[in-house]
Amino acid sequence: MARIALITGATSGIGRATAEAFADLDFNLILCGRRQERLDELQEYLGAKTTVTTLNFDVRNWVEVYESINTLTEEWKAIDILVNSAGNAYGMSAIQDGEPDDWDQMIDGNVQGLLYVSKAVMPGMVTRKKGHIVNLSSVAGKETYPNGAVYCASKAAVEALSNGMRLDLTQHGIKVTNIAPGAVETEFSMVRFKGDKERADKIYQGFTPLTPEDIADSIVFAVTTPAHVTIADMTILAGAQAGAQTIHRK
Repeated sequence: MARIALITGATSGIGRATAEAFADLDFNLILCGRRQERLDELQEYLGAKTTVTTLNFDVRNWVEVYESINTLTEEWKAIDILVNSAGNAYGMSAIQDGEPDDWDQMIDGNVQGLLYVSKAVMPGMVTRKKGHIVNLSSVAGKETYPNGAVYCASKAAVEALSNGMRLDLTQHGIKVTNIAPGAVETEFSMVRFKGDKERADKIYQGFTPLTPEDIADSIVFAVTTPAHVTIADMTILAGAQAGAQTIHRK
């Protein structure tokens, strides 16, 4: 029987690349996102390879998360893999100049959103005594940098939650993997800089950044290891990157 994977943030970036990689493995997919038109396009595209269903909700809203996931049939609720890819960064400034609305967006999306979706999925995994949860952290969760305190804090929380989930869930046969990407060229910087394309593009100039497909390959590796192997934590950096903000540009 095909494995069932639920992916949040599936309409762009790492989430979409992971959906495409899982489709190539013949996993059945539950693709989640806020943009219905993108979900529809992705369902049509990947539906040619595997069975796909979609859920339209905002991970920051517990009621939406709970009600949406509970619309799944019992067959679809037997989720084998959860990939918590949804997340965001808003603004980049010294903490004393930060905007509370930006802080709320990051904490609600990166921390509460991960918790809400996991809460809706974990009990079923515990009952079935199997499952695999993959959380998307960041090198920023391991190394705090100037003008990014709240974003870094939110990703450090993902690191802590991954460790805590592993401590609580391993006894139930559930694996937990934390993936911490470095500089990946996605819509991330456009969102962070609120549509300022010139500023966003500069982030990736002078070196070859990671691609969403690079991170998807790492996720595939983690979820296809034998039952006796758990990839607990993986940091993936671009070849020119030595730390969160240490990048050797040409």
